[in-house]
Amino acid sequence: MITAIPDFTITPRIDQVGVEERAARFTKRSLKEDTKLNGLKLALNMIDLTTLEGKDTDGKVKQLCYKARHLHDAYPGLPTVAAVCVYPSMVGMAKKALGDSGIKVASVATAFPSGQSTRDVKIRDTKYALAQGADEIDMVISRGKFHQGEYNFVFDEIATIKEVCGDARLKVILETGELGTYDKVRKASDIAMYAGADFIKTSTGKIPSAATMPVTLVMLEAIRDFYYKTGKKIAMKPAGGISKAKLALHYLVMLNEVLGEGWMNNEWFRFGASSLANDILMQLMKQRTGVYQSGDYFAND
Repeated sequence: MITAIPDFTITPRIDQVGVEERAARFTKRSLKEDTKLNGLKLALNMIDLTTLEGKDTDGKVKQLCYKARHLHDAYPGLPTVAAVCVYPSMVGMAKKALGDSGIKVASVATAFPSGQSTRDVKIRDTKYALAQGADEIDMVISRGKFHQGEYNFVFDEIATIKEVCGDARLKVILETGELGTYDKVRKASDIAMYAGADFIKTSTGKIPSAATMPVTLVMLEAIRDFYYKTGKKIAMKPAGGISKAKLALHYLVMLNEVLGEGWMNNEWFRFGASSLANDILMQLMKQRTGVYQSGDYFAND
């Protein structure tokens, strides 16, 4: 139970060199073949397949949902992905296309990706996505207000959207590439968690600087410290720039060492990456057959 909200004007100090060196060490771990195979399957099950383009059509969303439901066709026994993430206007279509698959529908909201709108618009945006059937909401924080030092504004906005969400899980996107320093990433993580975020998420995928292992490490350590203080588990979602299976395995090694086995499932960790699914499938087929299949064998959408 959260009994006290910290003073967000106090800046947590992050050892930049230490974080970057520790994150680099996770990439040096060697994995046995059976561990690698299990890790690839786990990573696949943690993916939020995503299409967030102005040119999205009903057909494109249907194709993405078909892919989500049929990834295992060439390799029976594979798990499904965790969710399909779309704009609010496409939630109803995705919900129908996914049917009883058990795959969740996530929707971006709150004037994604900029967050530059009024609170009333953000609330209505969220309510519309939920009314269409969204299981999860991915909101963006108001980075402009954050940089102005208006931390209570950011806190209150997240808390308001969480209240609107009700039972739907809320992922709070920090857009870490726009925050500037690890200290600010830690501060934004703390604000989001104390305000009621169910997930903290690195990025929108709409700017060149997306998820990195050092940034994700800072956020995982924030989750760990929050859990020690409050007893409440928070989930993590690195998003953007994670397109290779090998890199996904590095993230899972880091997740296990920082937060432990209790976070090693898609309730508590997600990858925001669509192209990652294809590379994982290629690696799994290599494990199974001994040869790589061309990427042309897998749908891009």
